[in-house]
Amino acid sequence: MPKQRVDVMLVERGLVESRAKAQALIMAGLVYVGTKRVAKAGDTLPEDAQLVLKGQEHPWVSRGGVKLAHGLAHFGLNPAGLVCLDVGASTGGFTDVLLHAGAEKVYAVDVGHGQLAWKLRSDERVVVLEKTNARHLTAEIVAEPVGALVCDASFIGLQTVLPAGLALCAKGAFAVALIKPQFEAGPEQVGKGGVVRDAAVHDEVCARIEGWFATLPGWEVLGVTPSPIKGPEGNVEFLIGARRGMSESSHIIF
Repeated sequence: MPKQRVDVMLVERGLVESRAKAQALIMAGLVYVGTKRVAKAGDTLPEDAQLVLKGQEHPWVSRGGVKLAHGLAHFGLNPAGLVCLDVGASTGGFTDVLLHAGAEKVYAVDVGHGQLAWKLRSDERVVVLEKTNARHLTAEIVAEPVGALVCDASFIGLQTVLPAGLALCAKGAFAVALIKPQFEAGPEQVGKGGVVRDAAVHDEVCARIEGWFATLPGWEVLGVTPSPIKGPEGNVEFLIGARRGMSESSHIIF
């Protein structure tokens, strides 16, 4: 199995916002593989290694949970008792928040594998759908109506990754998705290190995603709000909230 530097893994899994922060935590002795402390940032581990941060500033398995928790509170949405779909689950920060909030079940979808935290992987309420492309989700894969869809996807735009999942949502369902300008803007708008610094580009991207969501049959946009924390390498990110009305047909046509 391919190996990867520990500091890079921490960033890619959303456990820290930068390699510098990852290296600082490793030097402080706060990064573990199981019960073994990681000694150096340059140590390499299998890509599916289970990393643990000690002394975290939040209760979730990854800092991504901070983003979704803010989004749910901001838009006044409650996943309690709902079947949920987590697109781009990765380590499981969003899934963790949903379960803490009382979700009945979470389908955790990710095109990768071996990243979902063990406590979530072993939770009977979680259906692990690894090596699964969210663009190709069907009712055969997610065999029950979805009451809440959440998304934290990377290297792909929301207009590409979300349609199949949204088509599985029941009437009255809600969606909260992370807008990442670095994956929505054109190449000429993304600066050094993959960071979008221009506020005008942020506004343009958010307006485009909001406009697209508003055109989906039956969906009403609840708003867009900045993420309370930045993404990897300092990218400013946003959360969009939407709800599907009760009077539309049961399937979205694209």
